[in-house]
Amino acid sequence: MAQKVVIKIISMNGAKSRTKAMKIAVCAAGVVSVELQGDQIVVTGEGIDSPELTCLLRKKFGYADLVSVAEIKKEEKIPEKKEPTSAPPFIWTPHYQYGTPPFYVSEIRENNQDPCSIM
Repeated sequence: MAQKVVIKIISMNGAKSRTKAMKIAVCAAGVVSVELQGDQIVVTGEGIDSPELTCLLRKKFGYADLVSVAEIKKEEKIPEKKEPTSAPPFIWTPHYQYGTPPFYVSEIRENNQDPCSIM
């Protein structure tokens, strides 16, 4: 069920607070798109928990009022989420050549002293 949620935020004055509001809305589960209309934020998607989203915005801005929740009809299309393009497959190459693994040299002491100088 696709839905459209409108939340009114009074204390959204500058560009910084608008950006914060959009970041909070985009991170909510089920959100497909977010747009700002004056002091209102319009969120569309499927299965959005509108009271939870309103509480998240209330924590940041102090005042957020849930104006409306409406089901989107078939005529109104939801913009589809674009899947991020995947990077080419990573091929791991070992740091040694011709199948011989690297070897490490350590010092062997003749006397059986503990190398720790604290004890």
